[in-house]
Amino acid sequence: MDTAEALKRAAGIAACEVVSSGMKVGLGTGSTVAFTVIELGRRIAEEGLEIIGVPTSIATEKLAQEVGIPLAELGELAGLDVVIDGADEFNPEFQLIKGGGGALLREKIVAQSAAAMVVVADGSKEVKKLGAFPLPIEIIPFSWSETTRQIKTVLSEHGCGGEISLRRRPELGDAVLDGIDFPVAKGGGVFVTDNGNVILDCHTGATISDPVALERALLNCAGVAQVGLFNNMCDAIYLAAESGVRILKKPDGRLA
Repeated sequence: MDTAEALKRAAGIAACEVVSSGMKVGLGTGSTVAFTVIELGRRIAEEGLEIIGVPTSIATEKLAQEVGIPLAELGELAGLDVVIDGADEFNPEFQLIKGGGGALLREKIVAQSAAAMVVVADGSKEVKKLGAFPLPIEIIPFSWSETTRQIKTVLSEHGCGGEISLRRRPELGDAVLDGIDFPVAKGGGVFVTDNGNVILDCHTGATISDPVALERALLNCAGVAQVGLFNNMCDAIYLAAESGVRILKKPDGRLA
């Protein structure tokens, strides 16, 4: 395991300290939070931890089943006690960009149902202003190019220019989704989410000064299913560094 993976593992395991028996736990998606899922499975097997998990993606569901975490549908539960997830960026106000793994819609549904949100990350995700990581926006395939045009207008109005690219999976080849053609490069197919949608990656640069207003405006575009801005949700961040795991808590958050 290289240094970067070791740091991710340390943060993922440390975040498990917020979980105790009897809890209903949202299980995020991504390479860092995968270590959290594995550690929770170990605690169930070796320490008798009793929890119910709600996965945010098919990949996380598969991993949770492999390590023995009992799962339930979110609708069967009266909310969650906590969700533990990763992030692609976070700013000093604990606002996040998520969606690099393509699970932003399910992740936000789960996060909104939780009494607290804990993020696991490494130091590269800490920024002063959001946007250096391309902002993912999940959209429905119908008239996707018109939705892209509207998104570009909204971004420009909020001082966030830059290119917008359709996320691709080269291994798929030229793809057609539900009869809708996408202009893909030869050998570069379309990435399709677990919900049957596609993702636009908005290369705005670090220009997102008001993520709350931008999220609200983007969600007003009819073809937008969800935006990868997670505002006013995160309560604590377990941040991996070579010196150890730092715990950052939002001063007015639910875990303060």
